[in-house]
Amino acid sequence: MDFFTSLLTPDAMLLCAFAFLAGFVDSIVGGGGLIQLPALFIFAPQVDHATIFGTNKLSSICGTSVATLQYARRIDLDWHIALLTAAFAFLFSFLGARVVSFIPKDFLRPLVLLLLVLVGVYTALNKNFGAIHSPKLNRVQSHLYAALLGAGIGFYDGFFGPGTGSFLIVAFIGIFGYDFLRASATAKVVNFSTNLAALSYFAPSGNVMFSLGFTMGIFNILGAIFGARLAMLKGSALVRALFLLVISAMILKFGYDTLTI
Repeated sequence: MDFFTSLLTPDAMLLCAFAFLAGFVDSIVGGGGLIQLPALFIFAPQVDHATIFGTNKLSSICGTSVATLQYARRIDLDWHIALLTAAFAFLFSFLGARVVSFIPKDFLRPLVLLLLVLVGVYTALNKNFGAIHSPKLNRVQSHLYAALLGAGIGFYDGFFGPGTGSFLIVAFIGIFGYDFLRASATAKVVNFSTNLAALSYFAPSGNVMFSLGFTMGIFNILGAIFGARLAMLKGSALVRALFLLVISAMILKFGYDTLTI
């Protein structure tokens, strides 16, 4: 599929629109894959699944990289924690991808569904969760938990993936004491790392449509710029509201998948 020669077709324009929306949502609270990946399956049905996933990662990393830069320029991030978590996530995402063929993934669905429900209920009931930025770990503790979080979330993202951004945000709030805005910004750094790891796995095997991925990536970037700027303008209140919306959407999707498999 040569995307550049069919840029004005309805399917092509719809994919670009979904890429923009995915970049917007992902730049604020993660979960862009809930929008962009299904769109690729619907509008590129002739493409094999591995190439769909690889192309999705290429488009996603474009928006994630720009969102990371947007946050980095305007928000005071703890780069030691962000980069340490990202480094462990990158390494362990490869490990997760390597064992994916040996362990059935379907047994994870009920567990992930339960975790999403608990996260959503706790966030909805606890109005102060993520409202105030108040780091609560010393430097040694922060480094230890960053390494453990990066290893765990990296393995999960390489092995299964859905909900990675949301779980990162909850962890940075609950463990490190960040507010929603800084947790989301720090999660973007880690998301970039895991996307890069996945792309490094898909690209050499030829499972990426580069023309399609880069074209969607442009629109993903535009969505990411708009989303990141809106998040910084409105602060943690907007991020919290959209976070609950995305969590609710993931609960519905996982519930449907669990019941229909």
